[in-house]
Amino acid sequence: MNSSFSFSEDTVGFFIVGVVDEEHIAALNDEILEKMQRFGKINLYLEDNGIERFTIPAIVNEILFKIEHADKLNKVVLVTNIKWIKACVAIENLFLPTQIKSFDTDNRIEAMSWIAER
Repeated sequence: MNSSFSFSEDTVGFFIVGVVDEEHIAALNDEILEKMQRFGKINLYLEDNGIERFTIPAIVNEILFKIEHADKLNKVVLVTNIKWIKACVAIENLFLPTQIKSFDTDNRIEAMSWIAER
C-alpha cells in the first residue's frame, strides 16, 4: 500500500510499503499518471517505508514506465537504505534523461531539498 503527498503542484511523493509486485507497481503508476495529467511535468519523491521485497516483473515494469514517461518526469528521488535499489537508481541514471538520485533514509531532508530545487 502506498501513501501519497504533495510538496507543491509539481512535486509529488509516495511512501512505498510491503511487497512490491506487479499489482503494487500498477497502482503506483496509475497514481503517478493522474498527477502527470493534472500537473504536466512533475518531480517524484519515493521513500522506502518498509519495503519487504520487489518482484522482477515489478522492477521491469517500473523501469519501462520511467522510460515511457521520461518527458513528464523532471526529477526522481528515492530515499532508502537498501543498497541494490540504489544500484538500480544508478543504472537508470545512465539511460534516462530524467535526473534520478538516491539518498539514505537519514538524509531524507537533503532529498526533499534536492527534489524541491528549481
